[in-house]
Amino acid sequence: MRKFLSQPQEKQNKIVTAAMTVFGEVGYKKAYVSEIAAGAGISKALIFHYFGNKKGLYSYLVYYTGKIVMTEAQEKKDTLGKDFFDRAETITRFRLSIKKRYPAMSNFMDSVFGEDDEEVAEDIERLLAIAKDMHSKVNLEPGEENMFKSGLDPAHIVNLVSTFIEGVMHMWSKDSNIDEVMKEVTDCLEMLRRLSK
Repeated sequence: MRKFLSQPQEKQNKIVTAAMTVFGEVGYKKAYVSEIAAGAGISKALIFHYFGNKKGLYSYLVYYTGKIVMTEAQEKKDTLGKDFFDRAETITRFRLSIKKRYPAMSNFMDSVFGEDDEEVAEDIERLLAIAKDMHSKVNLEPGEENMFKSGLDPAHIVNLVSTFIEGVMHMWSKDSNIDEVMKEVTDCLEMLRRLSK
C-alpha cells in the first residue's frame, strides 16, 4: 500500500477511478484486474505490486470512500438544520454534491450495497456502518414527533421523506444542476412540512 501512496496524486486518482468504475459496473466477483489496469493506463502487474491482490484493491477503495464521506460529513455537521425537514434537505444536498464530484465513487458505493461476495463482506460492513450513520440523520430526534399534527404517524412521514430522498439520488444524473434539483427538493419538503403541521 505504501508504494501506491508514494505515487503522484494524478496516478493514484487514475487507478482509483478505474477501479471504482469497473467494480461499480460489474461488482467484485466479475471485475477483472486487467480491465482496471487498462482503464488506469498501467500494467496489471502494477496493481498487484501496489495492492497484493484484487481484494487488497477493493479494501483500499472501501477505506478511501469511507474516509472521503466521513471527512466531508464532518465538515458539514454544523450546517445540519434545526429540525427533521432541515436535516433531510442538508443530507440530500450533501449526497448530491458527493455524486457530482465523485461520480465513479458514487457508482462504486451503490454497487457495494448490493455486493454479496463473502470475500469482501467485512469491508462492506465498514462502509455500510458509515451509510447507516448518515441515514440515521434523516430520522426524528427525541421530541420531534410533536411537530406533526394529530392523526399523522411520524414514522410514515420519515419513511416518505427517506424514500423521496432515495428517489432523488436514483434519478439524478451527472449533468443535472444541483441547485435546480435542490429547489425541487426544498419545495417538496416545505410542502410536507406545511401539511404536517
